[in-house]
Amino acid sequence: MNCIPLLLSSIPDMSNPKPQDQEAQRGRIQEIDLGVHTIKTHGGRVASKHKHDWIILVTLIAIEIGLNLISPFYRYVGKDMMTDLKYPFKDNTVPIWSVPVYSVLLPVVLFICFYLKRRCVYDLHHSILGLLFAVLITGVITDSIKVATGRPRPNFYWRCFPDGKELYDALGGVICHGKAAEVKEGHKSFPSGHASWSFAGLTFLSLYLSGKIKAFNGEGHVAKLCLVIFPLLAACLVGISRVDDYWHHWQDVFAGALIGILVAAFCYRQFYPNPYHEEGWGPYAYFTAAQERGVPVTSSQNGDALRAMSLQMDSTSLENMESGTSTAPR
Repeated sequence: MNCIPLLLSSIPDMSNPKPQDQEAQRGRIQEIDLGVHTIKTHGGRVASKHKHDWIILVTLIAIEIGLNLISPFYRYVGKDMMTDLKYPFKDNTVPIWSVPVYSVLLPVVLFICFYLKRRCVYDLHHSILGLLFAVLITGVITDSIKVATGRPRPNFYWRCFPDGKELYDALGGVICHGKAAEVKEGHKSFPSGHASWSFAGLTFLSLYLSGKIKAFNGEGHVAKLCLVIFPLLAACLVGISRVDDYWHHWQDVFAGALIGILVAAFCYRQFYPNPYHEEGWGPYAYFTAAQERGVPVTSSQNGDALRAMSLQMDSTSLENMESGTSTAPR
């Protein structure tokens, strides 16, 4: 019977679990509770809980519209500066209307696809809300800097002098006679809106996918990594096109990309664990709801049962173990 104390010593004490033990138990919650929290059963409750977030979201939309209506700072542009601003005035390779399509609508379609498979309204709601916050916060930051900076685009010359006839004031500053809307847009080079929006939406999508497919679970599936990198590659190509079209300087694209990536990362972490975490496949709200439903952790229940059985078998050996006088082999 001396083997009983040794057996008991290997069983973790679940009566007063340590914080790290609680985290481990939480991590063992499997995807067995999916399908319980649907749009029909919990959609209204989730939306109501985040009503203030949606109000802020609408406010951000209003601010973004306002920033696009006001005129930017008309920075001084002299004759000597025109040498670097005389690039061709080309059309956009990536049209403006397409940016929200691939950076917002495409991710939302994928979020809906995951919802149809998992039936988790928390995942659907938080992914859409997080994505919208990412692109709108990015847009407000980007356009605020655009308006305040007023940096001329590389093709500013042809916006200002569409017929090639230059005109300057007494201080050597340009006197533009091009279309007012094109001259106004010509002072919005820094940072790139295409780049910031693209990296905000597609970085959020990349983080979402990496968590859903468990790209960083240590199993070494490079194919998963390729799926995660693809949205980022698409955003990079959009940024490169802005330089190739002479609508932006490379610094504009770099700054826009940095803003988009940082904002997307912060917004994603508001709702989801890190993608490499064992719970990275689901939002925080799902695990909280699952625990409230009392999802069982099998390992702890088995440990408690084994403990009770062993105590009945040899109470004397248990007392020796607790007092430090156990004769069990070490």
